[in-house]
Amino acid sequence: MSQNGQPSVPGRSAVLPVVTGDTAMVFGAGILPAGHWFGTHEHPQHQIARAARGVIVVEIGDGHWVLPPTRALWIPGNTRHRTGSSEGATMSGIFVAPDRCPVSFTAPTMLRVTRLLHELFDHLTAPGTAPAPRRRAEAVVFDLLDPVEVIPIGARLPTDARARQVAEALERDPADERTLGQFATDVAAGPRTLARLFVAETGMSFGQWRTQIRLAASLPPLAAGVPIARIAGRVGYSTPSAYIAAFRRSVGVSPGRYFAR
Repeated sequence: MSQNGQPSVPGRSAVLPVVTGDTAMVFGAGILPAGHWFGTHEHPQHQIARAARGVIVVEIGDGHWVLPPTRALWIPGNTRHRTGSSEGATMSGIFVAPDRCPVSFTAPTMLRVTRLLHELFDHLTAPGTAPAPRRRAEAVVFDLLDPVEVIPIGARLPTDARARQVAEALERDPADERTLGQFATDVAAGPRTLARLFVAETGMSFGQWRTQIRLAASLPPLAAGVPIARIAGRVGYSTPSAYIAAFRRSVGVSPGRYFAR
């Protein structure tokens, strides 16, 4: 565990020096191996989560936030969340003291990371930056925090053991095309029972839930620049146009515009 509350990956991460004095921000960094997830946790500081390299994912409740280096996520203090990376990434965690913070995002908020903001983050993590220049740089960072309006994608897992088994199989392989009737024998529950459980425990029909899981699985490769033709088959769509249509119906924009807005 780092000094600012962020879990670290034993033997695979490095924590940057913690800033002391009257600063508003402290910085931590770590290498996330492919497939690694920090456990669900919270901390009193606000956090700006970002990937310096690769793509990270932050899950908060039902929300599934995918962050390439051009995006960051404001996580309000005391918000339970978990963070990971499917392909591996270098994560930068910027922790903000609530009593020294002039911005007031009260909910998780996607932020645009411009080249200038990226350079300021590097400046603030450089060793030997004096207190007065640090305070001025922090003030500019706060001025540059620019929200990006996006719809988070994802769905919570059911808690019933039978429905949960179905859900976890689809999380492992979003392209799995089995119906509830085909899953029923494996989990010892009738298809109608499973259908009722998904509605009661996720707030969605099974079909809607499956769509959200497929779209969520598509976001990390989409953020990494993988061609849509490859992504579509990987997450269970027979053609790129079917994937694009499902994405647009659920999110309101095409996949190509999701990270460009």
